[in-house]
Amino acid sequence: MSKLNAEFNLKAMASISSVYSMSLRPRDGSFSPFQGIGKCKKQKAFRCKNYCKKQEQPEEETPVFRVLELEKTQAKRREVVLQLAFTAFSFPAIVPSSLAENGDFRSYTDDANKFKIWIPQDWQVGLGDNGFKSITAFYPAEDSSSNVSVVITGLGPDFTRMESFGKVEEFADTLVSGLDRSWQRPPGVKAELVDCKASKGFYYIEYTLQNPGESCKHLFSAIGMASNGWYNRLYTVTGQFVEENSEKYSSKIEKAVASFRFI
Repeated sequence: MSKLNAEFNLKAMASISSVYSMSLRPRDGSFSPFQGIGKCKKQKAFRCKNYCKKQEQPEEETPVFRVLELEKTQAKRREVVLQLAFTAFSFPAIVPSSLAENGDFRSYTDDANKFKIWIPQDWQVGLGDNGFKSITAFYPAEDSSSNVSVVITGLGPDFTRMESFGKVEEFADTLVSGLDRSWQRPPGVKAELVDCKASKGFYYIEYTLQNPGESCKHLFSAIGMASNGWYNRLYTVTGQFVEENSEKYSSKIEKAVASFRFI
């Protein structure tokens, strides 16, 4: 996992560096005509003095500083997005949990993490926390490959709202392109973006994943941000099912993901 994240970060840094390489080139020195100086030596000395003063001005360093800060921020954004993409599909040991029943779906409320979600009546629940990430998984007893998970990850002070990651199109592209390995030889997993939108503070993303020779997997994600009183946390709600089970689970999983709310 760390090797994969490192690879993505290096690619992100390289691409950002190429875009901003022009701003790192030295500026072409140009000077206004000097008046009232008759002798060539005086003019040269004045020019040299004026040029040195310009070189000492702090604003000459500003473009470089801003580029380095931009590289650091964008690399951090990409790392967070890729981490949430991979951890969303890893479930810990299962422990019992109680749910409030209501019709075909039942409400699951997490008072500690301040969220509520509606899931199918007969689905199982799995909980886990490694100190850095909290994961809650919901799935049918007969098919754990079709499931909905809620992954909660702590964020640094740079991330105060979803727009801190860029617009939803940028966020979705980073997420899906970071998972795609179809360009490798031999080809790896193929990831394709189906749709994305932003609504009421959440980013909603639909995409597919398919390993060579395996069934295509459909995924729906709702990503939002909330504070626990001390720092902001990223909530990634992801529902997934394989293509052959689409008729059985598609509508249930879409409804569960769309029902997620903060309390």
